[in-house]
Amino acid sequence: MPVSDSRLSRVRKQKKKKRWVWVLMSCISIALIGSSYFIFQVWGAMDHAFDPLERSQPSKRDQEATMDQPFTVLLMGADGKKDDWRTDTLMLASIHPKKKSIKIYSIPRDTYTEIANSNGVKTKINAAPYYARLAGVDLETNVVETVEDHLNVPVDYFVKINFQGFIDVVDALGGVDVDVPFDFKMRLFYKWYTFEKGPAHLDGHEALAYVRMRKSDPRGDHGRTERQREVLQNLASQAVSLNSVTKINDIIQALGNNLGHNLKVSEVYKLQATFRSIPKENMEMLTDRGYDSNKENSRGIWFHHVSDEERLRLSHIFRKHLDLPLETLDGQKFEGTSPADEENIQGSENTGDQHGTSDETSGVTNGAGN
Repeated sequence: MPVSDSRLSRVRKQKKKKRWVWVLMSCISIALIGSSYFIFQVWGAMDHAFDPLERSQPSKRDQEATMDQPFTVLLMGADGKKDDWRTDTLMLASIHPKKKSIKIYSIPRDTYTEIANSNGVKTKINAAPYYARLAGVDLETNVVETVEDHLNVPVDYFVKINFQGFIDVVDALGGVDVDVPFDFKMRLFYKWYTFEKGPAHLDGHEALAYVRMRKSDPRGDHGRTERQREVLQNLASQAVSLNSVTKINDIIQALGNNLGHNLKVSEVYKLQATFRSIPKENMEMLTDRGYDSNKENSRGIWFHHVSDEERLRLSHIFRKHLDLPLETLDGQKFEGTSPADEENIQGSENTGDQHGTSDETSGVTNGAGN
C-alpha cells in the first residue's frame, strides 16, 4: 500500500475515533444536562414548598435535631389550601436511624386537648389551625405546638399535604393496592364510591375515600387509622423504590402547591434513604386507649378522650425511642415507674362507642365544631 494511502487510512481511523468520542461526550453531556435539569426541578419544587416553622427549634428539645440522631416527623393531611384548612389526618412518627426503627401514632382528629395559643381553649385537636388564625400565628406552627404539648414530645419536622395533592400523588404512582376489610360505601366530593371486601387497586379519588371513611367502620377512628396506615405504608414503599425519572417528575408536578414542609432538600434525600433502610417489621403502629363520648359537654359534641395517664404512656414510648429523658406531661423530671414499662406497648383497642357527628365530606367549621 502506498504511503499516501496508508496515511489517509490512519487519518480516516482517527477521524472516525474522534467522531465516536464526540458522540460519547455528547451523550454524556446530554445526560448530565438532563440530570441537572431534573435535580433543578426537584430542588425548585421542594424549595417552593419549603415552609419553616416560626421558631428556632422544637420547644421540647435543648438543641436542634439532626437526622443522624433520632428525630420526629409530623404528617398533616389538610382538607383545604393556603390559609383555610384543618387537619383531617395527624400522624406522628419517631425515627431512630441507628436502630433502624419507626414508631407511628395516628392521632384521632377528634382528640380533646388544649390548643396552643388559644388562651387555654380545649376542643378537637384538628381545630388548631382555626385558633392559629384567630391568634394571628402561623397555622403549621400552631398544629406542631399543640401536638408537642399534648404528648410532651418534640416535633422536629413536618410534612403537610392536602386532598388534591394526595389524589394526584396516588395517581402519579399508578394507584395503590389495599385489602378492603369489609363492604362499605363512602361519599366524597358529591360522588359515592363502593368498596367490596378483599384485595383492590385504588386510584387517587378512591384511595382518599378509602382512608377518610369512619362512620361505617365498627371500629370508628381506630379502623380508619388502620386503613390510613395501610395506604401510607404502601405508598411510601412505592415512592422510595422509584427509579423512573418520569414518575418522579409526575409526582413533583402532582404536588405542586399542595405540599408544605420544613425539610431542606438534603434532608429529604436523607429521609428517603433512612426510610428505605428500615425493615418493614421494624415499623410499629401505636394506638391510644381513649374513648369517644358526647356526654362530657353540654353541646353534645363527640370528642375522643385520652386520659393523662395514657398520654404519659405514649409520651414515654416516644421519648425512650428518641433517647430523651423521661418527663411528666408538663416537662418535669419523671419519678417512679413509667407506665410504658408496665403496659403493653400497643395498648388495648377501644371497644366503646365509636360514633361521630360530621359527614365525611365536611368537618370543623369553627373551633368547637365536629
